[in-house]
Parts: sequence; C-alpha cells; structure tokens
Amino acid sequence: MKYLALLLAGTLALAITPNPGHAEDNDWGHDNHIKRVLLISIDGMHAVDYWNCALGVSGVNGGAPYCPNLAALGHTGVNYVAASTSRPSDSFPGLMAIVTGATPRTMGIYYDVAYDRSLDAPAKTTGNGVAAGPCTPGAAPTGTRTEYEEGIDLDQSKLNGGAPGASLTDGGIASIDPHRLIRDPRAGCAPVYPWNFVRTNTIFGVVHRAGGYTAWSDKHPAYSSVAGPGGNSIDDYFSPEINSAVVAVPGITTPSGISCATVPDPSQLGAWTDSFANIQCYDTIKVDAILNEIDGKKHNGNGRTRVPNLFGMNFQAVSVGQKLIEANAGSGGYLDAAGTPSELLTQEIEFVVASIGKMVEELKQTGHLDSTLIVITAKHGQGPIDPKRFFPIPGHSGDNGTTPGDSARQSASHLRVTVESYRHRCHGR
Repeated sequence: MKYLALLLAGTLALAITPNPGHAEDNDWGHDNHIKRVLLISIDGMHAVDYWNCALGVSGVNGGAPYCPNLAALGHTGVNYVAASTSRPSDSFPGLMAIVTGATPRTMGIYYDVAYDRSLDAPAKTTGNGVAAGPCTPGAAPTGTRTEYEEGIDLDQSKLNGGAPGASLTDGGIASIDPHRLIRDPRAGCAPVYPWNFVRTNTIFGVVHRAGGYTAWSDKHPAYSSVAGPGGNSIDDYFSPEINSAVVAVPGITTPSGISCATVPDPSQLGAWTDSFANIQCYDTIKVDAILNEIDGKKHNGNGRTRVPNLFGMNFQAVSVGQKLIEANAGSGGYLDAAGTPSELLTQEIEFVVASIGKMVEELKQTGHLDSTLIVITAKHGQGPIDPKRFFPIPGHSGDNGTTPGDSARQSASHLRVTVESYRHRCHGR
C-alpha cells in the first residue's frame, strides 16, 4: 500500500489535478500518480483510538493491537495528529467541512437543524416538526428553522426513505420530499435542496468537473449536500436512512459472519443506532456498496461503470459504541482518561477495521491498490473521554436511572443537548 492519510477527528480539503484529455478510469490523473481517492469517515473516532488499537493498550485484547488492518496501512501512511473537527462539531457540519475545507460560517452549515433568516418555511411540516408556513415569491423572507436530516424523507421510517418503487435500501435523493424543504422567496419559493443549501463548492464538484467519476454513501438522503451547488457532482449517491425502523436485510453479512437476513438484535427495532449489533448490519450495507464500486459497478451491484475517482462512506458503529447504553447488552464508552475502550466499543472498532480490510483487499484484487489514496478521517469526535471531565446538566441523571459515577464507560452517553444554531447568508447579516 503506497498511499494513506489519517486525519482523525479532523477536517480535510483535497485538490487533485487530472491529466487533461484523459478522462477514462485507468488514465484519469498523471501517470504513476494517484488515480482515485477512497475517503472514509469513522464517525466519533479520535486519534487516540487509532493509537491505542494500533499499538495495544493494557486491558484490551491482552494488551495486543486490535486493529491489524488499520495498523498495517499506518506503516506506509501519514498520521496527521493536529487535525481538528468543525465547530460546532457534529455530523452535518463535520462532513461538509471535510468535503469543502471551509468553516461552518463560510459554507453556511452549522447543524442539521438550524435557522436561516433569508429563507421561508416548507410547504409541508417535516417529519421532525419544522412547521409549514407561507412563502411569497419575491417578498422579503420571514426566516425559518431549517432541517437537513431524516425529517425531509418521504417516509423516514423506511430504510429506503420512502422513495416510490425503490428497493429495500435504495431510495437515495428520490426519497427527499420537496414539500418538506425550506423555500427561497427570491427563487419563486423553490425548495432548497441539500446541495444548494451549502454556499461553497465541494471536492466532488472539483473532481467531477475535471472529468472524474464520483460516488458517496452516507446515512441520510439529506447528506447529498456533498455534491455542492447544482447537485450534479455525485454520479452514484447511496443513502440508506439510519433513523429508519430496523428490518432484516437479506444478502448482507458482516465481516464477522453475522447474517443480516434476520435482525441480529430483535429487541431494538426503533432505529439502527439503538443496538450494538444492528448498527453493524447497517454499516455493512454501505461497505458492500463500496466493494461493488471498486469492482466497477454501481453501488447496488447492477451494471458496469467506471471505478470512482473519488468515493467513500461514513461508519456509524464506533460512534454508537462510544455513546450507547443498551438494556440487556451493556454500556459503551471508555474506561478511563487514557481512552481504554469498553468491550462493546472495542467490538465496534474491530468491526470497522475488518470492513476497511475488505475494501483494501478488493482494491488489491482489482489492481487498484497502488493507485488509490485512502483517507481515513472522522466527521467529529466524541467527548468527554475522561469521565472526570463530565459535568451533567443539573437535575438530569443518566440513562436508565444511572448517574455518570455508576460507570466510567457511560461518560459519553449522558449528555443530551439540543442545539439551535443560526445560519446567516451574506445579505442577511
């Protein structure tokens, strides 16, 4: 493996210069240089998590390393430890910071749910309660809450987002309900799709305009915002809805051999993030999409196409392993300030690393490994790692009647904060 960059809990901006006149997959880019980038976000993972799993930490796996595939990549890669996540730090601003290189203020993305004084309310109340309201073409905007998460799906309870005629997992942008999108009175009250909500271009746009083929897999149809203004920069977008009801997914098997043809944890069917086991099935759906794309197919395995020049996905399993307290299963999180992971968090890290190992092996088998830059980063970290630095909101105890002092592993699970951030366009300041 020649090319790897580790930028955990940080942001990333990529610049690729293609070889003019050569847009085919095997020729895109200069000879003997990188021809494609595989971008992976391990949501929640910190630099210390990589350090611990690559070198080993007392009390986990007998002190031996427990992420061999990631550690092997690290031997020939660059581990950049000064990266920093967006501020505020969360999935939506973190993702967009990675693909734009911009701050939330510059790109206009502060949070999934925010406020914009230059736009008007949606025509239909969203699934998460952003109320419908009036919009008059050409009139001064009244301002509105914004929402770019599962609430704009046609049916957020379904893995395919409710897209008409879609397969079990494959709704994508077709599952976005335009009536639930906020509207722009300056544009005749047209709905503001996710890709037009962001103010800046993205690396997908840069690569696409240069003749490259692009793909991305994420947790909401709303995160098609990665395409940037215009929305035509992603050739293959895949987004099974993470906050949908949990269902069996035939044909999906995790790296550890667990079949998802039946739900591994039937006690938690409300959302994929409610279970340490079910989240691995959800992530594997996207892992299989990446494997198909490496093989020169569409994400669903149908049809032949080019191997993407820029593609990737995000993992949710580590983030769940850091936060979740699941009845009859246990608590995730960390055991101490050194970042020693709990047993359940360790399992999620091992799952993600095994999944990345499958991608690397597929790149090797298809002859693309030495011409692929693998970038492993994180949309955001998770905190606090040190349970002594956790200060609960007065009057609020932990989940299931516990308090932070009951278990250091629970430290990442107790804080529940509602963020209402404000997005101001230039003319609205």
